[in-house]
Amino acid sequence: MRRLLLVMLLTTTACSMTPRRTLPAPPVDHAYPVVDGTEALPEWRGMFGDPRLQRLIALSLDSNRDLRIAALNAEATYAQLRVQRTQALPGANAEGNYTRQRQPSSVAGAGVGLAPGGSATGFEFGQFAAQVALTSFELDLFGRVRAMNAAALQRWLASVEARRAVRLAVIGAVAEAYWTERLAEEQLFLARATLEDWQASLEITRLRRAAGQASGDDLEQAEGQARQARADLAQRERERVQATNALTLAVGAPLPADLPSALSLLDQPVRTALAAGAPSDLLMRRPDIAQAEHELRAANADIGAARAAFFPRASLTGAFGFASLALDSLFRGASRSWSYTPAISVPIFRGGELRGNLDLAKLRASSAVAAYEKAIQTGFREVADGLAAQSTYAAQLTEQRAAVVATERRTALAAMAYAAGQTSRIELLDAQRTTYAARQATLLARRDQLAAAAALYRALGGDVREKATR
Repeated sequence: MRRLLLVMLLTTTACSMTPRRTLPAPPVDHAYPVVDGTEALPEWRGMFGDPRLQRLIALSLDSNRDLRIAALNAEATYAQLRVQRTQALPGANAEGNYTRQRQPSSVAGAGVGLAPGGSATGFEFGQFAAQVALTSFELDLFGRVRAMNAAALQRWLASVEARRAVRLAVIGAVAEAYWTERLAEEQLFLARATLEDWQASLEITRLRRAAGQASGDDLEQAEGQARQARADLAQRERERVQATNALTLAVGAPLPADLPSALSLLDQPVRTALAAGAPSDLLMRRPDIAQAEHELRAANADIGAARAAFFPRASLTGAFGFASLALDSLFRGASRSWSYTPAISVPIFRGGELRGNLDLAKLRASSAVAAYEKAIQTGFREVADGLAAQSTYAAQLTEQRAAVVATERRTALAAMAYAAGQTSRIELLDAQRTTYAARQATLLARRDQLAAAAALYRALGGDVREKATR
């Protein structure tokens, strides 16, 4: 018992070779180019209000394969942490065995202690043994095991942050894929309606040509317009199928048949105005930055383990039990046996391995510092881009909608002028094409505005943090 207490005392008073690590200052400005107020980010259901989209996001959080892989990686890293933690604890094994052997008399002494069945040339005997053995337990005098434990803990925490980052990316990817699918669906609807209008215009032109009220050029223009509309319809059908496939992949499962009815792009209840706060908020919000910080701390702990490898390594192996030639007397007091073997190992020559490991650990720590700073710079850039988009898309969409109204009015006037014979068919054709393009551009701008809002939400770190507890 005294020896065990001495071991525990030596372990707890061990020194540490791990260098102190101060996180570098964020290599970004103290403010964003576009400044907004501060407020808490909404939970993703509060961010994306479309019930159909909410259902798809909830399904993706259970089915997406990237998220499943990230979760399994986090579990695997935690298992590695548990394995590493056992290195700081002594291992005990209960053992029992029976040995039967024959010894020649020249080894054991002829005629001395012969067991039944022995002879003048040797003897046979059996031995029973039972003991509790303490496996080789390292006395962590220089903190090598503690440094390895610290590195394993930080890598598990990094894997948890990686899972959060993937979860946030999945939410954003599903939202963007959904809006792209909505864009394709609405552009397809617009293409069909346009084809119907232009096909009707073609039929009217044919009747006017038969009555001698339209020229052959007018008929050719109307036919070309209808053919272009059919080509555009085929393109929109292809884009709709591809967008649905992309949405299915983002969700990670077939789309349910009982989804709520979809809302139009222009009616999507999405928060397109988000407050960014200060750049320092990213250090607490973004899981990728937190992941880089944990990787940095793990690399720093690796330096401590590499340094400690230069110093002597002490270990202890012991056993206590019973040994007897007869089973019925095995557990008697006279049959007790014990042993302990303290050992110390001092590195003398390793061919530069220890120095190489230390240099490698230092280089990896320097690389981790650069990765941490890069994560901060990337986050700052993404937020700055998102704020710039947030401040401009609203004005762009307002003007785009006004442009649609203007082109529709121009098309109506051109149609009346053409019917009255005051203008040529080409002017009406140009007005119709302009209106069609303006409507398509409005849908595209709205999709881009929604995607920019989702990107800013993701850049700010979202509201998807989970506690890393076990």
